[in-house]
Amino acid sequence: MDSDLLNFLNLFRAFRIHGFFVVVFELLLIGLFVYAVVRLLRGTRGLRMLKGVGLALLVLYLIVRLVAKEYGLQRVEFLYGRLLLLISFAMVVVFQPELRRALMRLGETRLFRRLSRQLNQDVEALVESAIFLSRRKIGAVIAIERDVNLGAIAETGTSIDAELSAAMLNTIFWPNSPLHDLGVIVSHGRIVSAGVQFPLAESGDMDKDLGSRHRAAVGMSQETNALVMVVSEETGDISVADHGHLIRKLSPEALRSILTDLLAGREHRPAPSAAAAPAPPPQTIEVASGARPEISRRS
Repeated sequence: MDSDLLNFLNLFRAFRIHGFFVVVFELLLIGLFVYAVVRLLRGTRGLRMLKGVGLALLVLYLIVRLVAKEYGLQRVEFLYGRLLLLISFAMVVVFQPELRRALMRLGETRLFRRLSRQLNQDVEALVESAIFLSRRKIGAVIAIERDVNLGAIAETGTSIDAELSAAMLNTIFWPNSPLHDLGVIVSHGRIVSAGVQFPLAESGDMDKDLGSRHRAAVGMSQETNALVMVVSEETGDISVADHGHLIRKLSPEALRSILTDLLAGREHRPAPSAAAAPAPPPQTIEVASGARPEISRRS
């Protein structure tokens, strides 16, 4: 109780010495920093780790404050301080994927966008290929590079360096072809590489009816800012993964709209369905959350 009273007195003393607005401003900065960290980690495995570490530190802090102070256990206080220093270094290792993703997001820029004509040609090639593969239930996963270069991941596959076309994509993913079972990377109107192993999302974070291609699509969109198109081999459904979110069961028109908007750097706004023949709206599944994925229908 004495220590708690002392903390309150120190807070009021800080208000009196430094000024009310200065202290409030500093607390606001700390709050904004915590909010930015939570927002960055939201929907990732790192958020669950952060909650676990925070809970452990809170328990240890209460033990040190209530037990060590009460019984004069200076060694426990000394070890607690060194433990905090060790945890600060361990956090860099534990949250390395999240830190890398944050740096990638900081490096994203909208200064260099492809010309609309080239963009439309790329989108039409992707949509045409998706229709062909979907009708025949041929599985495919294609990552379209945006601002973050995918050269390091592309090196794990077979270099293609061919002009982007539906015929080339269909040939690559045709069953029993040497490169059909993994991913393709597309950049600036060219097929850069095929047979690429994409990073996989955690299976526990996704619906059980989604297979390895969808895990690869979501994992790729989490690790990079690539837009990933995936065609299901079981159902022929067309989906798009963007920043860890999977938009499923897309019609060709919806796919064209999503690819055009997101590759141009615009926020995608689904067009209203026609009254005469309403098409089923795409389902958006937030697969990177810790709880069961929620399905929301867009009108």
